[in-house]
Amino acid sequence: MPRQLAFDLPVRPALGRGDFFVAPANALAVAALDRTENWPGGKMLLVGPPGAGKTHLAHVWAARTGAMVLEADQVGAADLPDAAALVIEDAPRVAGRRELETALFHLHNHMAQRRGLLLMTADRVVRDWGIALADLKSRMEATATATLSEPDNELLGAVLVKLFADRQLAVSPGLIRWLLGRMNRSFATARDIVAALDAAALARRRPITRDLAAELLDSHGNVTS
Repeated sequence: MPRQLAFDLPVRPALGRGDFFVAPANALAVAALDRTENWPGGKMLLVGPPGAGKTHLAHVWAARTGAMVLEADQVGAADLPDAAALVIEDAPRVAGRRELETALFHLHNHMAQRRGLLLMTADRVVRDWGIALADLKSRMEATATATLSEPDNELLGAVLVKLFADRQLAVSPGLIRWLLGRMNRSFATARDIVAALDAAALARRRPITRDLAAELLDSHGNVTS
């Protein structure tokens, strides 16, 4: 049987509040975003590893507050927003880029003067960004931080289910349990495994089963020791 071509079709993740699974690894961060009245200076930095749900939570928060959402690369080109709330995604990307660092510094001042809310997302803590502009560095270091931790079994299982669902794939609970016992325990690994299983199943015209998952994990080395 000829192999089927696997087209890289766009995945549309579900970003609603009901699609976000709250577990011990993220409960404190979720609570922090829900209590904006407790944000020092009206700003918060949401930090977590890739795939931890930063974008998901930021979009939930933006929908609730009416916030404008900007990528870090856009802060230099955007006019100072009139919105009462603002999200800057992937904020560490401004580091070492003078124009963007200056623009983010001005956004800090602008939102503070308006007594608005500023939420930023990052995959690492501020000291590891490499910020050159001293004024921005001091403001970022004074920003309260909410942290999304690496997942426990309960959360990682829910993430796997959601990642499959985002691709309109239905898999058995038994497969989820089997994956949890064998894969490296990170959000990034979960995302990579689901994408690879989707592509392999399409290319081989096979359903996503334990046998297919075993072949994939053995060939890619995404297994626990």
